[in-house]
Amino acid sequence: MGTAIQSVEGVGVTSRPAAEAYIGGVCFKLGPPQLIGAELEWLTAQVPEYVRPDLAALADALGPHTPRTIDPSSPAEPLPGGSAVTVEPGGQIELSSAPCRSARELCDYLSADYAVLTDLLSTRAILMSSEAADTRRPAHRLLQSPRYCAMESRFREIGPYGKLMMCNTAATQVSVDAGADPAAVEQRWQLLHAIGPALIAAFACSPRLYGVPDGQWASQRMRTWLELDSPRTAGTRNSGDYARWVLDVPLLCVRGDGTDWTAPPEATFGDWVDGALDDVIGRSPTSADLDYHLTTLFPPVRAAGYLEVRYLDAQPGNLWRVPVAAIDALLSGPGVMAEALAAALPTSERWHDAAEFGLADLELRAAATALLSLAASYSPDPEFVRLLDAAAERCCRGHAPGEES
Repeated sequence: MGTAIQSVEGVGVTSRPAAEAYIGGVCFKLGPPQLIGAELEWLTAQVPEYVRPDLAALADALGPHTPRTIDPSSPAEPLPGGSAVTVEPGGQIELSSAPCRSARELCDYLSADYAVLTDLLSTRAILMSSEAADTRRPAHRLLQSPRYCAMESRFREIGPYGKLMMCNTAATQVSVDAGADPAAVEQRWQLLHAIGPALIAAFACSPRLYGVPDGQWASQRMRTWLELDSPRTAGTRNSGDYARWVLDVPLLCVRGDGTDWTAPPEATFGDWVDGALDDVIGRSPTSADLDYHLTTLFPPVRAAGYLEVRYLDAQPGNLWRVPVAAIDALLSGPGVMAEALAAALPTSERWHDAAEFGLADLELRAAATALLSLAASYSPDPEFVRLLDAAAERCCRGHAPGEES
């Protein structure tokens, strides 16, 4: 292991109760739900050869918008619509929106920033592809930061899915406010989990992934998450258990002065808090270490002050607007939330089946259709109503996104 950081920002975390209280405060920010955001990922390729673009070409294309993971001296300016640009380990490019007051505002800003990003990348013949899984190229990691080296090292010990996830997949993520009070947080947390399997099935569109082990899956992208590191990806169904779960997840890495951030095998953050790792790591943990540990957890719904929905495939073309509109509508009030929970409960634990069978499973198909129809009936935006109705009809026929366009 590399030499530990000797001077680390943050305050000391000296007990599990203190750590749990800290996690609750930073992961679940209370207030009236008002904001929505999204992160959209695309695979990238240098054309005409369809090889991964090198980091220098990406930096040349992005200019002042280049993320600091590629160029530490970059100003990393957001795009005109407020979206930050990031690059994932395999060269996937991501737009992270600014928080918006409505799904309509969010989609308009992201669409405008997508157009700008497309133009920037075209100056270096870099193509963005809206596939959720790379069907042509073996997994290859471009980013060589200590974080991603440690991540690949841990995942490699478990199986082949980690590198595939890191380098060859793309997702649509939607973020919403946590809730006005603890009871509201738990209600929203429960609903986002309950609708998960049905929405995975509704938006599954990655039946092929280069290098994946044999198996027919509707969402090979979600398959990688289910298989790669279950203690890190399973999460917890109750928001009240989230802090305890966080402390019991094995450390992915420990930040240090050198390039080797490898964590002690199977050691958890809770072990570090308890003092069991001080001699190995060379210091006690701080709140900054805990903040960083939170970024290395990948449950289906992640608490980050707001709630991140992380279980959806990247969508063909501009169809990413549909899950944004669906989640916004399904969380828009107590009435629709109660109806959505009732529609989703029969399939609420069928995560594996949703990823493997998708809409071919009739129970998941019925739940997906019902949820999208319900979202259409509660959406205030005429365009979203049309998109959601069309998606519900597509699900009813058992077709994946983009199959009927």
